[in-house]
Amino acid sequence: MTTTVAGPSLPFLDGPAQPGLASRGRVARWVRGPSGDPVWARPALLGLLALTALLYLWDLGASGDANSFYAAAVQAGTKSWKAMFFGSFDSSNFITVDKPPAALWVMDISARIFGFNSWSLLVPQALEGVAAVGVLYATVKRWFGPGAGLLAGAVLACTPVAVLMFKYNNPDALLVLLLVLSAYAMQRAVEKGQTRWLVLAGALVGFGFITKMLQAFLVVPAFALAYLIAGPTPLRKRILQLLAGGLALVVAAGWWVAVVQLTPAADRPYVGGSQDNSLLNLIFGYNGFGRLTGNETGSVGGGGGGGTGQWGPTGLTRLFNSSFGSQASWLIPAALVLGVAGLWMTRRTVRTDARRAAFIIWGGWLVVTGLVLSLSKGIIHPYYTVALAPAIGALVGMGAAIVWRHRAQRFISWWLSAAVALSAVWAYELLGRDASWHSWLRPLVLVCGLVGAALLAAWPIMRRSLAVLALSLALIGGLGAPLAYALNTSTTPHSGAIPSAGPAGAGAAPGGFGGRGGPGAQFGFRAGRGAAAGGTGGFGTPGGAAGFGGGAPAGGATTGPAGRFGGFGAAGAGGRAAGGAGGLLSGSSPSKALVAELESGSKHYKWIAATVGANSAAGYQIGTGQAVMAIGGFNGTDPAPSLSEFEADVAAGDIHWFIGGGGGGGGGGFGFGAGRGTTQVSSEISSWVQSHFTATTVGGVTLYNLTAPASSTAS
Repeated sequence: MTTTVAGPSLPFLDGPAQPGLASRGRVARWVRGPSGDPVWARPALLGLLALTALLYLWDLGASGDANSFYAAAVQAGTKSWKAMFFGSFDSSNFITVDKPPAALWVMDISARIFGFNSWSLLVPQALEGVAAVGVLYATVKRWFGPGAGLLAGAVLACTPVAVLMFKYNNPDALLVLLLVLSAYAMQRAVEKGQTRWLVLAGALVGFGFITKMLQAFLVVPAFALAYLIAGPTPLRKRILQLLAGGLALVVAAGWWVAVVQLTPAADRPYVGGSQDNSLLNLIFGYNGFGRLTGNETGSVGGGGGGGTGQWGPTGLTRLFNSSFGSQASWLIPAALVLGVAGLWMTRRTVRTDARRAAFIIWGGWLVVTGLVLSLSKGIIHPYYTVALAPAIGALVGMGAAIVWRHRAQRFISWWLSAAVALSAVWAYELLGRDASWHSWLRPLVLVCGLVGAALLAAWPIMRRSLAVLALSLALIGGLGAPLAYALNTSTTPHSGAIPSAGPAGAGAAPGGFGGRGGPGAQFGFRAGRGAAAGGTGGFGTPGGAAGFGGGAPAGGATTGPAGRFGGFGAAGAGGRAAGGAGGLLSGSSPSKALVAELESGSKHYKWIAATVGANSAAGYQIGTGQAVMAIGGFNGTDPAPSLSEFEADVAAGDIHWFIGGGGGGGGGGFGFGAGRGTTQVSSEISSWVQSHFTATTVGGVTLYNLTAPASSTAS
């Protein structure tokens, strides 16, 4: 259906295609783009990708090792092919990280080529982000034009949490790229009806599984529904094609799982994050359904009740609350409005209409993933919202394009006006949560957005100059605030296991935490503001009643009010800021004297040291370049090794030092949530070491020489 468009024409959106380029050389065609594209399209795309690369690569080394847990695993992978394949935390292959290893493989290859350093870790992440923006552009452009593709790519590029994750070494960067690639393959399948595209889409999602397990599957319902409705083949064939895609998914996801499960436990590292050394337990428990129900044995945090999970309030408004809102929600209202508009405007088209299929693909992606993140009661961190960013960008770009092309109809033009107004109002609200940060930006975004929305509603009676003004104001109102947060995120160093985008996250970087925090939040992450028991890098419970941090006194874990959380104290100097053992979720920063002591005679040992918790072990491992045994894995809660196994390793002379204060502090205990008690295995090992070996202090950290038993033992 062709609609006559009233009002001014803008070359950027309505301009003619460039002349044929058949006579031009290959380089010219690459720079200017296909002959069917407007003359501005390819230069604009190259500009977008260049600016995205600048945003993601700027001062990339400032974050150092970023998440030291994964950085240590990459270092191990550069020293041992076995560690690389299994995703081992240490090169001696005691235990794996608590995620599958695909994202580590990319960084491992980079570090093997260029050496282990911050840039070899993080440049692949940044390039994955640039590639994701480019693939999203190509996906949206295919059915909605280059203007829509550019808008979609720009939204993804400047979403604050996307900037954070594409400059960080968590698995999310690779996961997002793989899922965007799979969406491109699905749209090609809908367009062509060819089984090979469905197989490719399934394989990409399957590879996403060995990047971050079941989270990759959240896009599958939307993909399957879109092809079942719009695939250009008979229903029976569509079903068979979907089964072929599903088989490809299972093979791509399952081959690594099968290898791990079929390898005897004695010949591979312990599966970190599991309670029985089984990858299936990790898939369906700690990293699977436990995230939905909150029933995660071995996780950090007390179980939530009612509308509260282990990591904050749950419910349909979770993505917009004080912890999650500034990460990715800026344009969610606009994406929903424009997504509904797109479905409404394509409701009477033929069954195989590719545009409607696109709205099903991306709208389903946004809704299903958003609901899972909103309602899950287990471990859900704000940075997980990066998985929403491609869908938000696609819906904004596609919806704006389809409304634009039918803007002569007043009712339809109001959809775009409403989306701009909602974006400006919501940005005004989000900016108000941190009113001290560039206070001038808040009214600017609101006024520009509302004026732009009003002008767009009056589009047919506008002159061309007013049309340019309307679009400029709309872009400021919609993208100004998230772009400002994105720039702040790009120029702020981040570290630790739970980074957060935007200016509010910067204050917690020294303790390794990110987030907004503050009284009344379920969990407050703010340096020095934990609570009564917390010190620098404190972690506060509701209302700040209790907390844990690296600066608490030595002597192990205590229990806070109602058994919610206790204080985690490290022996000696304490937290990362002081150069000691570090907090539960932040890596240690050993002194030069401690590194020298750990390195002495290191070639004679399988592990130069052992300590409770992988995050504590990470700093020692990175600082020395030698394997450190992380007792209990990431949280210190995995039942590995057992006390008898640890005693056997010590008797065999495989471990030189035991580092006190790791994870749970000097006594080695952990005060987890109500009903969880202490971590039995790590507590037993810590007690055994203390009663059989003599303590010494080096660089503010307590060491026990496991090769020199005390002359007398305590009871």
